[in-house]
Amino acid sequence: MIGRRLSLFVIVVLLAAYSLPAQSSAQTMPAASSNAMFDKLKTLVGSWQGKDQHGNGVQLTFELVSNGSVLMERQKSANGAEMISMYSLEGNRILLTHYCSAGNQPVLQSQPLATVSKQMDFSFVRATGLKTPDDGHMVGLSITFEDKDRLSQIWNYSDHGKKETDLFTFTRTK
Repeated sequence: MIGRRLSLFVIVVLLAAYSLPAQSSAQTMPAASSNAMFDKLKTLVGSWQGKDQHGNGVQLTFELVSNGSVLMERQKSANGAEMISMYSLEGNRILLTHYCSAGNQPVLQSQPLATVSKQMDFSFVRATGLKTPDDGHMVGLSITFEDKDRLSQIWNYSDHGKKETDLFTFTRTK
């Protein structure tokens, strides 16, 4: 009798478990925070071909990572240098951490973003990986969305007090 009750209990528990709605891990994960300008950055996902102001070839790829909460940019120059930039939302600002081929990691941030615009500017907050605060590192970035398939970037660099600006223009390839 006890064995029959135990078997009946196990069957009821199994039936109850199977009748619960299945949930995938994607359904249980909260949606990534967003705002209109960060959503515009996300439209860059794909491959881009471009040039610097000297005519040297540069490739960009953009990929969403971390459940869509981070946009990863990979830049490969014709000379073989490779850099990664990670864009993430923090409140109403976008943070940019740039993993430079020089071995440092400057962090830049946008101004508070209330509306979508054609241009997004980032300014220096701090850096890691510098031997001295005067070592060469990125201090600013301006991104201009020319249209859905054309993009320009102006990178500002500081090296021992000397300021440099690099202009890059890109066209989407896929």
